[in-house]
Amino acid sequence: MLVYGRNVARDLLQKNKKIKKIIIQEGFDDKELFSLIEKNHIRLETCSKREMDRLSSGVHQGIILDIPDYHYADIQEVLNDEEDFIVLLDHLEDPHNLGAIIRTCEAAGVKTIIIPKDRQVQINATVMKTSVGTLDHMRIVSVSNLVNTIEKLKTHGFWVVGTALENSVDYRTIDYSGKIALVIGNEGSGISQLTAKKCDFIAKIPMYGTTNSLNASVAAGIMIYEIIRNRK
Repeated sequence: MLVYGRNVARDLLQKNKKIKKIIIQEGFDDKELFSLIEKNHIRLETCSKREMDRLSSGVHQGIILDIPDYHYADIQEVLNDEEDFIVLLDHLEDPHNLGAIIRTCEAAGVKTIIIPKDRQVQINATVMKTSVGTLDHMRIVSVSNLVNTIEKLKTHGFWVVGTALENSVDYRTIDYSGKIALVIGNEGSGISQLTAKKCDFIAKIPMYGTTNSLNASVAAGIMIYEIIRNRK
């Protein structure tokens, strides 16, 4: 997997993460990164800006790292760990949203995020960059079927809370004291009908202005901290 950007490079090098090789742009002059690369004995290649632009899908800042693909956790690990609050993402498409939600979860002390394998953004360079070094502290589980996973969670005592504007109740009126699985829906269509049918509660965040919906990562942040506030 190719990741890029000076902050991502600095974080991976400082944590001595496995890096296959590093590609830098001609004229790259970051002395701190050069020192870290030398200290970690990483293979270094130099390319033109045109080649760097071709290899990356975002702002690379003159450095690209080739690292092993992200290792997803297994759902059984979550069930064995007796966690009491997890977040599920129902086919998110924007890597910036996924990265922001990972960062919020880490800040809030939520350890696990579950995502579907298909029609869902996976861990990539943009997610790593947006999550700002918090990915190492999170457990991301990739599952074949989100609905089946929700059923498994319910058999292990989880109450499932989805988010939507219709057929829902104010998010502040729900009892979050038990084991909670929070489902955040797709940016455009929200949670699917099949997923909604498996939820014990459908929560809505009231809108008081002209906007009729919130960004997925913003909604996730509001819900996560409301759940935590109610559990103290």
